[in-house]
Amino acid sequence: MRHLRTFITIGIGMYALTALGWGQKGHDVTVYIAENHLTPTTYATITELLDGKSMVYWANWLDNASHTPEYAYSKTWHYKNIDDGYDYEEAPLHPNGDIVRAIYQQVNILQNPTSSKSDKQLALKILEHLMGDLHQPMHMGHASDLGGNRWTVNYFGRDSNLHSVWDSSLPESAHKWTYTEWNNQINRADPAEAALIIANGTPEKWGEETFEICKSVYTLTPEGTKISYDYVANWTPVIENQFLKGGLRLADILNSIFDPEYHPSNNFVRK
Repeated sequence: MRHLRTFITIGIGMYALTALGWGQKGHDVTVYIAENHLTPTTYATITELLDGKSMVYWANWLDNASHTPEYAYSKTWHYKNIDDGYDYEEAPLHPNGDIVRAIYQQVNILQNPTSSKSDKQLALKILEHLMGDLHQPMHMGHASDLGGNRWTVNYFGRDSNLHSVWDSSLPESAHKWTYTEWNNQINRADPAEAALIIANGTPEKWGEETFEICKSVYTLTPEGTKISYDYVANWTPVIENQFLKGGLRLADILNSIFDPEYHPSNNFVRK
C-alpha cells in the first residue's frame, strides 16, 4: 500500500503569494460569460445583493483579499494539490481546505435562507472567483512544485514558471482581447453544447476534468521547455474551452440558487 504523502510545507507561504488563478483577464472573462447566462430573476437578485455592482467588478477580489489578515483563511481555497502518482480521488486533502470544498461551502451559504446579506455577498464574491480557478489546470498541480510555481520554463526568451505561464502569459498571447471581446468570440455554444457542459456536473467532476488537463500540461511541458508560438497555438483552444466551461457552470449554479423557475441542467447538490 502506498504510504500517504504529506503536503510539503516548505514554501507554502510563497505558493500562497503566487498561486493566483487565471490572471485578471481570465477571471473577468469567466464571470462575464456567466453574467450573460443569468436569468432576469437571478440577475436582479445578484445586482441587489452586490449593491448595484456587477459580478465582474468582484471577479478578482479574492486574489488580493486572501493576502489580508481578515481573509487569510482562504489562501488554500484557490487550488487542490494532487501530486504525481496519485489519482484524483486519493489525493490527500489540505487541512486548511481546498477549492472543491470551498465551492460547496459558498453554495451552502447562498442556498441557506437564514444567511445574512453580508454572508451571501462574501460567498458570492468567493464563489465566482473560485469557479474560475477550478478551470485553470495548474490549480490541480503538484504540491511538490507548488502547482507549477517551481516548474521552470522559458517563455519567448524569458525565464518563467509553468503556473505563471498558464495564469496570464498564455491567455494574453492567445488573444489580445478585452474581456467583452473574449465573451463575444467564445461564448457561442449552441444549446446542445451548453447543456452538455453543465449536465450532471459537480465541483468534484469539474475538478477531476481539470486535473486530467493538468496531467497533460505537465507531460507536454517538461522542465526547461522553451515555449513559443507552437505551444500557444496548441493550448489556445483548451484555454478558450476552460473559460467557457467556467462561465456556463457558474451561471447554472447561480440560476439554480436564485431563480425558482429555473430548470437546472445539472444535478448539483449541497454537500
